[in-house]
Amino acid sequence: GSSALGWIAMGFGATMANSPMVIIWPNSDGSVTLSQRMATGHAMPTVVSSPPRVASLDMGLSNVLGSKLSFVYTVSSISPNPSAQPVIWALGSTPPPGASPDATLKQHVNSGTFTLDLTLPISSNRSVFLSVPLPKALLTRNTPSTTPTTTNISDSQSKGDKMIVIHGILCTVGFLGLLPLGVLIARWMRTFTTRWFTAHMFVQAVVSAPIIAAGVALASSAGDGNSQGGHDDQLHKTLGAALCVLYAGQLVGGAVIHWVKPKNSAGRPVQNYGHAVLGLLIIALAFWQVRIGYKYVYPEWTLSTVPMGVNTVWIVWVALIPILYVAGLALLPRQFRQESAAKAGRRQ
Repeated sequence: GSSALGWIAMGFGATMANSPMVIIWPNSDGSVTLSQRMATGHAMPTVVSSPPRVASLDMGLSNVLGSKLSFVYTVSSISPNPSAQPVIWALGSTPPPGASPDATLKQHVNSGTFTLDLTLPISSNRSVFLSVPLPKALLTRNTPSTTPTTTNISDSQSKGDKMIVIHGILCTVGFLGLLPLGVLIARWMRTFTTRWFTAHMFVQAVVSAPIIAAGVALASSAGDGNSQGGHDDQLHKTLGAALCVLYAGQLVGGAVIHWVKPKNSAGRPVQNYGHAVLGLLIIALAFWQVRIGYKYVYPEWTLSTVPMGVNTVWIVWVALIPILYVAGLALLPRQFRQESAAKAGRRQ
């Protein structure tokens, strides 16, 4: 955590995007600013001039002096399901430049998520203390139901965050590890062994499909049907769905090409070229999809960022895979000679 409180925020929703936020910070003159904002993605929230639920700061219960700061505000009902209100929180160590509600905020240094159960009985002091793994405490109260609760926030990742991480790992292994491996097997092995197709099919279908399916299922479970999200989140979902459809079509197409041979074909069937082009397109889209996921969607959903090494690995991989594939094209003359010889042998 930080040794100084710049600002502290709570947002009522599962992700940073489109969650109404209450942001509070103390000023040098002893006053406190309450700012109601919203963000469309992982960016600085902007002021909402007419919020659907107006929050009111209670200075009588707030404590802005000493080393243990606390802030109390009241807000109307915030969830159609008061027993499971998702909440995001964030803390910044740099004070805003002024007391204006639209003052610029520096990026948070700590953040997390939790769920409030507003149906539980309240404590005798009628207030809710949210214990966070930070040097300062955040104090809130919800008034329409006079049943605020005490909630402890663990500094470990939430179950949803862990599912998102595993989703990213599985889909990256599937789309950017195994599928390129299968492509390189087809490109490099076919001129050296007749068993290249067995290896190619095993990697692309038998190994890759379960891993990709598990990764996609985890993403669906982590989202829990939540349609919230900014532009990048929606793009990630759309592109992910497209990749799944293209991948399924590629599997079916590959099987048809291998087992349903055109009769009296004078040359290489056009569908063979289409299969190769579609495979390369899927991998190219997967590179884009993975980058959107770790660079934009992961921070939006988890309010944290991936290690810098992830971007380094992506850059190396996006350069290495095309190099290996292009190098394998040097085997095309050998492949064509072998195919011509095989056709000539069948005619005899």
